[in-house]
Amino acid sequence: QVELVESGGGLVQAGGSLRLSCVASGRTFSNYPMGWFRQPPGKEREFVVGIRGSGGIINYADSVKGRFTISRDNSKNTVYLQMNSLKPEDTAVYYCAAASGLRPGLRSSEYDYWGQGTQVTVSS
Repeated sequence: QVELVESGGGLVQAGGSLRLSCVASGRTFSNYPMGWFRQPPGKEREFVVGIRGSGGIINYADSVKGRFTISRDNSKNTVYLQMNSLKPEDTAVYYCAAASGLRPGLRSSEYDYWGQGTQVTVSS
């Protein structure tokens, strides 16, 4: 069982930055590929980026390439999402998720554990 707790969301003006953190319980955090997803208001949850347990990055959604950066610190059981050059369309609830498989997939169904989400609001 893995418990995930996100933090770092908030209200920011367009062009600003935020860093989200996701702290995981358990002693085998490095075994879990991790992903960040987001759910904009009135829309489906969508993949943002995933990272392997070892730190290798799989993929970024086209909408965030060059602006968002994922990283992880396995010694702190934490995965981060650095978000720069934020746009109003980045407004969403952001979730971190842990997968039991070998790699971070692109679909929500490939993840077994989810955090409660943190709200990010970008004003124009």
